[in-house]
Amino acid sequence: MSGVGTASRAAFGEEAAAVLARHRALLAKPWQRRAFEIGAPVGLVGLSVFAIWWLDISFAQIWPGLGELVKFVRLMIPPSAGGHLQLFLRAMGETLAIAFLGTLIATCLATPLSLLAAQNTTPSRVLQFAVRRLLDVIRGIDTLIWALVFVGVVGLGPFAGVLAIAVSDTGSLGKLFSEAIEATSARERETIVASGGGAWLGIRFGLVPQVLPIIAGQILYFFESNTRSATIIGIVGAGGIGLQLSEQIRTYDFDQVAFIVLLILAAVATIDFVSGKLRSAIIGRRPATA
Repeated sequence: MSGVGTASRAAFGEEAAAVLARHRALLAKPWQRRAFEIGAPVGLVGLSVFAIWWLDISFAQIWPGLGELVKFVRLMIPPSAGGHLQLFLRAMGETLAIAFLGTLIATCLATPLSLLAAQNTTPSRVLQFAVRRLLDVIRGIDTLIWALVFVGVVGLGPFAGVLAIAVSDTGSLGKLFSEAIEATSARERETIVASGGGAWLGIRFGLVPQVLPIIAGQILYFFESNTRSATIIGIVGAGGIGLQLSEQIRTYDFDQVAFIVLLILAAVATIDFVSGKLRSAIIGRRPATA
């Protein structure tokens, strides 16, 4: 029996060796892939070194900078409202209002544009191309630049911040919405249209239920992100807590800067918690617990 088993193993080994020899070319890596695996890391390192040299970055500046950072941190402790608690809370509420209105307006503008930008809902390929390029141009300009533009157009204040967030998010949300629409199944829409429902009813009852959880999650995320964006654009005069933050930094009241930063963190954390609950309710499952 042992002799038969040894012969079987030997035969199997010979057969495996023959199969390996026959398909060795398929298992071997082509030279292009080997060159990429070696060249990509080398090229990345070389590009990084060139960027450091071109930007004239000196790592010797890090240590003096850390000393200045420690000094600023010491000035921030303990955080204090400096008697301006009501002013800071009002400015924080203004920031939340800017983020909310900007996100709402962007959603209303991005929804029809996304239907025109998606391949499976647009009536014309030329129109789809034009709308997609329009969305690319809009989202290619940063929110801060839009804020500077609208501050010059409508003047200082929260209205400029609302317009900046609304225009900037229209491009981003329009792109994300259109990609979500293109990823939907066509069977539900085709069933409704074939039963005499028409194209708009097909979109309403065949497409919207598929993309609604995805779109709702994206809107909630953008609202959370826009709370931080509204803080940044406030520094350039678009209203909100950013204006107060810039003023306290300018006057070196770093204890009040620390208080404002903590206020912003608390607002963002609260929005993140509420958004998570809403996303879970819309998607239809409970959030995972650690």
